[in-house]
Amino acid sequence: MEPFSTLIRTASHEQHAEAEASAFMGDLLGGRLGLTAYARYTEQLWFVYEALESAVERLAADPVAGPFVRPELLRLPALERDLAHLRGPDWRAGLSALPATLTYADRVRKCAERWPGGYVAHHYTRYLGDLSGGQIIRDRAEKAWGFAKKGDGVRFYVFEEIANPAAFKRGYRELLDAMPLDDLGRQRVVGECKRAFALNTDVFRALGEEFPQSA
Repeated sequence: MEPFSTLIRTASHEQHAEAEASAFMGDLLGGRLGLTAYARYTEQLWFVYEALESAVERLAADPVAGPFVRPELLRLPALERDLAHLRGPDWRAGLSALPATLTYADRVRKCAERWPGGYVAHHYTRYLGDLSGGQIIRDRAEKAWGFAKKGDGVRFYVFEEIANPAAFKRGYRELLDAMPLDDLGRQRVVGECKRAFALNTDVFRALGEEFPQSA
């Protein structure tokens, strides 16, 4: 039988590629958008990770989701430090989610409450993406806006407690392979991964409408 980690990666490749190819991210990483757009994007991330991480205590003992609850992955403290740097100490007062972001965060929250396998799908698409492509975003942001290397403004992308990201990702994929799911359960999780990438793409599309550089 094909390892689940392989199935999940290959089956969601098309949706993953679409998310990565968004015009907004292309403009942002290409230096065609300003710091305001980067801050707005960072703000949207806060809502998604708040939904993901507000569930960790409740899911820590769950047989499906529990093995993925790892404190070294948690991003909210770093995100909040970045937002304070980008928006100032009163950043919470101006925090606002795009409708697409609210839809995304709501789906994460529903999965966390009702379907641990679905929660893992969202966990996988976010955190493994942060450990991989997120490092490209950090590098570009440091160069474009002069953030200190791995400092305030890009701390979201810095996993200080993960010394070897490649080894960590290997271990994570082994956890996916060991998930106690039958074939139907595996297919449902793959479907939710595709949905997660599509929800992420919707957020990029909405940000692109707000910052229409490519138009």
